[in-house]
Amino acid sequence: MSAPSRLPDVHRPDVRRPDVRRRSWLEVRWRQFRNAPRPVVRAVLASLVVAIVLGLGYLVYDVAIRRGMALPGGDLRTLYLVADVVVVLIVGSVVTWVVVPQPRGSGDRTTRSAWSAALGFFAAVPISYLVLVVVVQILEPLIG
Repeated sequence: MSAPSRLPDVHRPDVRRPDVRRRSWLEVRWRQFRNAPRPVVRAVLASLVVAIVLGLGYLVYDVAIRRGMALPGGDLRTLYLVADVVVVLIVGSVVTWVVVPQPRGSGDRTTRSAWSAALGFFAAVPISYLVLVVVVQILEPLIG
């Protein structure tokens, strides 16, 4: 009689491993969305909150201008949109620089670099424009 094998069943040649089910693209993305790193989520949410607040400010300003309210400076909607995007980009860059440090090296010091700020900048670009598209193309026509 031979000695029993100490290898788990998956390593024994006579035992067939179960087939691994391939996940769809949507399942993979959904899992990545649910398990996103916390610092990245915080950085994206900071940009999103600022973009939503400024977008709603634009909506209020636009409705006031369209209804004939005389505001100081006249119609500055284009300038408001430019300022909106610039503020979201700056806040996104700065908050990401603060919240997303680089991995620690050999010391206890946390290092930050321009790469963290660049990550925030490139994350804030689509956020600012998507919020403005929702405000101008969806909310504005609903309010009329």
